[in-house]
Amino acid sequence: MKAVFPDVEAVIFDMDGLVLDTETTYFIAWQHAAMRMGYVLPDEFCRSLSGLHFKQVSEMILAYCGQDFSLDHFNQISGEIWRDQVRDQGIPVKKGFFSLLDVITQLNLPFCLATNSLLANALECLDLAKLTHLFTTIISREMSVNPKPAPDLFIKASELLAVPIGRCLVLEDSLSGVMAAVKAGGIAVYVPSQTPLDKRAEFLADFNAIDLDRVARMLADKFTYSSFDRL
Repeated sequence: MKAVFPDVEAVIFDMDGLVLDTETTYFIAWQHAAMRMGYVLPDEFCRSLSGLHFKQVSEMILAYCGQDFSLDHFNQISGEIWRDQVRDQGIPVKKGFFSLLDVITQLNLPFCLATNSLLANALECLDLAKLTHLFTTIISREMSVNPKPAPDLFIKASELLAVPIGRCLVLEDSLSGVMAAVKAGGIAVYVPSQTPLDKRAEFLADFNAIDLDRVARMLADKFTYSSFDRL
């Protein structure tokens, strides 16, 4: 972990598990769909899928459940369950997001969203969370050859923000996201969405924060490392 927090000229947000508490809604939908099909997806297994893109998730579920498992049927059922759930309850915004956004706005820092999700799916989630209007720049799966943990999404985000990646604060909640941020050369901050913490992500990240409120306080204190608490 770096000892001194560097200058920051832009902020790149992950979406699932970082801005939005979508991962919890996905896990519930996956578990209920699997149960209807006669399978069990334990909490620990679902947590291991955090930060992965759709193809990787599908491959891991198939490997876990076996070759007789119908992914098409599973995706149909889980999609229906997920939409029924979020249309009724919405998607929660993660603690500290709005306070961090206030600080970013006060500091006049450009920001964007970089997600493994397809653009249509990202927009649907943002709409359900009533955040569609906040992100004018979204880098999605269609805009990158390789999803996280490859660095492509963050490199593209840096280009669109017109800020060198080494001056971009990259906020991630998963190991694959932190790996992508580090490979890209961004300032990687691990803000975990799940417990127990991923020790590999904690080690790889330049900085760690328990939630986005901590990141907001760090920026408000003019980038001083002293305000950035250890997990």
